[in-house]
Amino acid sequence: MKRIITIQDISCVGKCSLTVALPIISAAGVETAVLPTAVLSTHTAFPKFTFHDLTDEIQPIADTFEELGIDFDAIYTGYLGSFEQLELVDTFIKKFKTEKTSVFIDPVMADNGQLYKGFSQQFADKMTELCKNADLILPNLTEASYMLHIPYREEYDEEYIKDVLVKLTDLGIKKAALTGIGFESDKIGVYLYDSDTKEFFSYFNEKLPVLFHGTGDVFASAALGAYMRGLSIAESLIVAVDYTLETIKCTVADKDHRTYGVNFEEALPMLIERLKK
Repeated sequence: MKRIITIQDISCVGKCSLTVALPIISAAGVETAVLPTAVLSTHTAFPKFTFHDLTDEIQPIADTFEELGIDFDAIYTGYLGSFEQLELVDTFIKKFKTEKTSVFIDPVMADNGQLYKGFSQQFADKMTELCKNADLILPNLTEASYMLHIPYREEYDEEYIKDVLVKLTDLGIKKAALTGIGFESDKIGVYLYDSDTKEFFSYFNEKLPVLFHGTGDVFASAALGAYMRGLSIAESLIVAVDYTLETIKCTVADKDHRTYGVNFEEALPMLIERLKK
């Protein structure tokens, strides 16, 4: 069985980060180790939450892994909340990455044209440095714009997206996939560029007129789970787009659904079935 480790925060209530990564990747049939960077009572979309920083635990945990000879087939990072965490994770990747280890980085730091509260362009620049360790990065267009120091554009065409992807890989990243991309009002999906083969790939599915917290984490986790089961990057992204859509459909269909995330649990049978094929 393949083993991955995912490094990000965990919320006791609320569906994002480790709260979705652990069950989704596990359901894909992949052993999922975790390195939590913080513990929150709820995620930050709630009006009130507690926060306990675990930065000081990252290095001792990594040292213990090394002493025990634990290795990983993939390293997957999500939200990282400080410059110190970026540096610690960079060290972790360099220490545990081998020829067999894939590195997936979701540079969670911005959306809708704005950096998240507490982040700066300097933070985005340090995140970009971390991304140079990656085999695949999964930014949205806002994050990519900050990484490249270019203005965020709400309107774009296919040539613009291709140019952004090429510029991202010019930073030294092997593969880059822009998430949340669409050229039609009722379609949304992902656009990938592989700098080794110089090939582009895109896939789109239905866009529903709703917005839920945490769907980016759901997408990234499903993509990594599929890839660890032997699918290609392109095939994994297709599964992730379709699964994310299914989680949203399940949520909308639930008249009692909560606003703090999608009903990804209800859609897990669909993901499991897809990965059997």
